[in-house]
Amino acid sequence: MSSRPLMSSFYDRVSHIMPEAEWLSHEDDFLAILELKRARNAVILAHNYQTPEIFHGVADIVGDSLALARKAIEIDADVIVLAGVHFMAETAKLLNPGKTVLIPDMEAGCSLADSITPEDIELLRQTHPGVPIITYVNTSAAVKAVSDICCTSGNAKQVVESLGVPKVLMIPDEYLAQNVARETDVKIIAWHGHCEVHELFHAQDVRDLREAYPGVVVLAHPECPPEVVAEADFAGSTAVMSDYVGNKKPARVVLLTECSMSDNIAQQHPEVEFVRPCNLCPHMKRITLSNIRQALEENRYEVTVDPAIAVAARRAVERMLAL
Repeated sequence: MSSRPLMSSFYDRVSHIMPEAEWLSHEDDFLAILELKRARNAVILAHNYQTPEIFHGVADIVGDSLALARKAIEIDADVIVLAGVHFMAETAKLLNPGKTVLIPDMEAGCSLADSITPEDIELLRQTHPGVPIITYVNTSAAVKAVSDICCTSGNAKQVVESLGVPKVLMIPDEYLAQNVARETDVKIIAWHGHCEVHELFHAQDVRDLREAYPGVVVLAHPECPPEVVAEADFAGSTAVMSDYVGNKKPARVVLLTECSMSDNIAQQHPEVEFVRPCNLCPHMKRITLSNIRQALEENRYEVTVDPAIAVAARRAVERMLAL
């Protein structure tokens, strides 16, 4: 039986943003992945920054880091393939210790995760005794393990205010901490980590966009510098930005975040014009259909977490999810 009808049925998911010839070029990997998922009782979790053939094609669960963390604990599968970066795969493993968790490329890292170590946190505790440490999920399991609670860009303010204290440390994203600090009376002490994608946006970029595209609605991720967020019409996590577009249906919109985010939302809202001055995440783009297929075929690369670290790291993540 020809595979073309099957490929064509899936093409409807990406037809607004991808030429059919490009879609069909993925046929071998796509069909192999579908069969491997069935054979291995596997699911694929894909972050919003994945390319459309992954996000709209082979993925079973999609979303931002908070959504993936929540949904990971509901998965009925033997194998989880994390189409994202390493800290996300670690988080999936923390929440599913009995399952095999694979990441297609071990080099899919994160500048934020690399910006802080457990030793840094020990020094912070000495400098700020008694101040609780809120750790962004964009960190290693080892860093989560020595933190009090985790947060994402979607729930950071809620986490800060849930602790009922006058002052917190929020690590490692300096801009996220500064943006949340503008929305709460809690004093927030920041670290100096930055996302290499979002730190590239500038306030002048927003002003230039408004001049070039009159009436454009500007949405910014809270990992952008505060002056960028101040110039934007709205700021929120990738999930919140997606909801904004779906609910408000702006005629023309720009998302100040990673490139594939716009592609994936554009497919769902063809009536909205998307302006794309985006920045690519080199780590997210290390994940491809080809290496997802290899991950399932060869059981690579399996993500493990030291049991001594896992207990404390899981506690910090679960404390966040309990909110």
